[in-house]
This record gives sequence, C-alpha cells and structure tokens, in this order.
Amino acid sequence: QVQLVESGGGLVQPGGSLRLSCAASGSIFSPNVMGWYRQAPGKQRDMVATITDAGSTRYADSVKGRFTISRDNAKNTVFLQMNSLKPEDSAVYSCLFQRAGSLRTFWGQGTQVTVSS
Repeated sequence: QVQLVESGGGLVQPGGSLRLSCAASGSIFSPNVMGWYRQAPGKQRDMVATITDAGSTRYADSVKGRFTISRDNAKNTVFLQMNSLKPEDSAVYSCLFQRAGSLRTFWGQGTQVTVSS
C-alpha cells in the first residue's frame, strides 16, 4: 500500500502561481513514477505532468512552459510549480504513484485549484 498526502491548492488570480506538494509513504519501491492529473467539473481526468524517480518528465501540451514538476526522492515527495495560471487550469488536482511494471495506481485525495479574479 502507498498513501499520498497532497497540499498547496487554493484560490489564485489569473497570472498567479501556486505550488502543489504530494508526500508518499508506505511501500515505496523503485523504479516508480509520480505525478499529477486534474479533473474539472464535467470533464475527464487528464494527465498534467509526471516524473520518474530517475528524473524523466512528461507534460501535457497545455501546461508546457508554465508548470514544472520536480521530486525529492529522499522524502518521496513530488512538487508541481504552477506559474502563469489561467482560469482553464481550475480543477481538482490529484497526485499519483505507480511502481514500474505494476498496473495498480495509487491516488491522493485531491486538492482544489481555482483560478479566478
């Protein structure tokens, strides 16, 4: 089992910044991938960014150049720095953890990000 605890969501004005954090605990084995998905009301859950424990990253086209994912392997924590936020970035952001070669994905409880003036 893996437990994920997220923090850092909130309300921000367009153009502002937020930083999300997600700490993993439990059966953490390498190699693995951590990352963020988001889901807006009435829409499907989409990948935002992922990072392997080796540092390989992937981003959704809609966030490239604005969001940066990073991780601290010693603390099993992943971060999402979100800059130049837009109203369309508003969603519930959920952290994920998956061991390489496993079909099981662990999810955090989600944190709300609202971009509005």
